[in-house]
Amino acid sequence: MKKLVTLFLLLVLILSCNNAPQYNDPIPPHDDFKIESKLLEETRVINVWTPPNYKTSNEALPVMYMPDGGVVQEDFPHIANTIAKLVESKEIAPMILVGIENIDRRKDLSGVSEVKEDEEYCPLTDGAKDFRAFIVDELMPEINKRYKTTDEKGIIGESLAGLFVIETFFVDPNIFDFYIAMDPSLWWNNHYLERNAKNFLENEPTKPTRLWFAGSDAKDISTHTNNLAKTLEKSASGNLIWNYSDEPKEQHNTIFRATKEKALIWTLNVNDTK
Repeated sequence: MKKLVTLFLLLVLILSCNNAPQYNDPIPPHDDFKIESKLLEETRVINVWTPPNYKTSNEALPVMYMPDGGVVQEDFPHIANTIAKLVESKEIAPMILVGIENIDRRKDLSGVSEVKEDEEYCPLTDGAKDFRAFIVDELMPEINKRYKTTDEKGIIGESLAGLFVIETFFVDPNIFDFYIAMDPSLWWNNHYLERNAKNFLENEPTKPTRLWFAGSDAKDISTHTNNLAKTLEKSASGNLIWNYSDEPKEQHNTIFRATKEKALIWTLNVNDTK
């Protein structure tokens, strides 16, 4: 029995660091372009979805950024289709989705780790720091130049991308106005982010900021998402509006699709009160 539990946890860790296969979602009409990143020393493919009436309207829109944002075996199609559905039904306001296609997600989405065993799953170097700088210093200005955007922006991710979302919130909560993380891989680096959440929360956002996160039945993740929720209950500042969705009936490979609609609806409609 113990061996089975160990194998299950190992599978979850591997899935956290390797993008799980996606469904055969229809690829919606979208733009794509390449950006030469000096910070990453790579050429990155960017996929951008805009609402149907975007090109005939003068309205500027908020932007949501998404790691794992490729159109093949990544999350851009199903998130873009979901946003399109929610916009059409008027459950959320129109927005722009920016998907960042992967080259090496394990490097981009994981921060530094002092746990040698973590190297079996992801690099121990702080690739997330460089990836974050790429988004802020190179990608955001390019998006603002190419599209009609407001100052409001957010980020969404699941698993290892969820870890990146939570780390970004802790490192600099003012980068985005809203953060969405499904089953973030908080086990990374001996659950460093969760263990130090109280200290990170001392770096308060200076504007109303929304955080929505969820945990599945994966024990090495749900333990830490539940603990993070407890810390937020005690230590979150007045500018942070947050919601934790405990999802024990969902698995690591189902939680993104199971919770994406309610995550978007809550995050994009919540009042400035908890």
